[in-house]
Amino acid sequence: MELKIPPPIVFLCCAILIYALPNLAEINPLKWFAIPFGILATIVDIAALALFLQKKTTINPLAPSKTQKLVTNGIYRFTRNPMYVGLLCWLIAWGLWLGNTFAFLVIWGFMVYITRFQIIPEEKILEQKFSTEYLNYKQKVARWLW
Repeated sequence: MELKIPPPIVFLCCAILIYALPNLAEINPLKWFAIPFGILATIVDIAALALFLQKKTTINPLAPSKTQKLVTNGIYRFTRNPMYVGLLCWLIAWGLWLGNTFAFLVIWGFMVYITRFQIIPEEKILEQKFSTEYLNYKQKVARWLW
């Protein structure tokens, strides 16, 4: 089951679920907080993708074994998984925009699923491929942001 569903597909399924869930709030006072989260998501994702492209390494989440170089600079100094943090910020923005009361349950589920079925398998591959360099990086930088 690991590394079978691309994270953008998991993200889209979560976004659709957030949209489809009933909304218990009649008024949405948090709607405008969605905009900063959307901007943050865009910046984080573009910064992460740009570094991968600059280093000429794969961005395919289903083929981490094709990774040519370990990227640890730029946004990767703050999180080992900025692309997933970007998707997470997009889900937060979407949930805030819709004012959906249940959105944060879906967001939590996204984090659990991505960690278990994407990040942990990726980490195992990167440990094998980059050994000590990756283990040192892992000790210094958080998986998400915490």
